[in-house]
Amino acid sequence: MGFGEFDSDANTSAAAGPTQSAKIVVAGGFGAGKTTLVGAVSEIDPLTTEAVMTEASVSVDDVSATPNKATTTVAMDFGRLSLDDDLVLYVFGTPGQHRFWFMWDDLAVGAIGAVVLVDTRRLSDAFPSIDFFENRNLPYIVAINCFDRLLHHQIEDVRHALTISEAVPIIACDAREKQSAKQVLITVVEHAINRDRALQPG
Repeated sequence: MGFGEFDSDANTSAAAGPTQSAKIVVAGGFGAGKTTLVGAVSEIDPLTTEAVMTEASVSVDDVSATPNKATTTVAMDFGRLSLDDDLVLYVFGTPGQHRFWFMWDDLAVGAIGAVVLVDTRRLSDAFPSIDFFENRNLPYIVAINCFDRLLHHQIEDVRHALTISEAVPIIACDAREKQSAKQVLITVVEHAINRDRALQPG
C-alpha cells in the first residue's frame, strides 16, 4: 500500500501521531469531468493545466456531448484533501485525450488507487482508463458523473456494459459538488484498504 508518512507540522504533538498521505489518480474520457471533480474537492486552489481549445482540435476531440467545452487539460490537475486529522489525499487528474496518454504512467506512480470517471453518453471512452488500471493491478472504482443530476442508467447496467467485476465499486456522483466528490475519494481509499487486507497472508 502506498501510504506515506510525513510531518506536516513541526508543532504536532507526538500523541497525535504522524500524518499519512496517499495519492489518488482521477482518469476518464475527454470531458468526463475530471478537472471539475479535482477542483470541487480540493481544499487548496487546484493546479490545473487547462488550455483553450483551438481549431486544430476540431477533427480530433469529440465535443458533441459537451458542446460548451472550450478548454482541455494538457498535462494534469492537482488538488489536496484532508480526510482526517492524520490522512491527506493528493489528487491527480489525468488528461483524457489519446495524445496525452503517455503521461499516465508517471501520474500513476505511487498511487494507492484510482477513479475512472464515466460519462454514460460516451461509455466507450472509459475503456482505456479501465484497461490501464487493470493492467497495472491498481485498485480503482468507477464513478458515474451525473451531469444533469440524473442517473440515466442503472449502475448494474453500466457494470455490465463496461464488463466491470463485481469486486470493483461503482457509484454515482456529481463532480461539481464537494461532498459528492469527497465520497468518491473515500470510496477509493476504502476499496484500496480492503483489497490490500484481502491480499495479506493468513
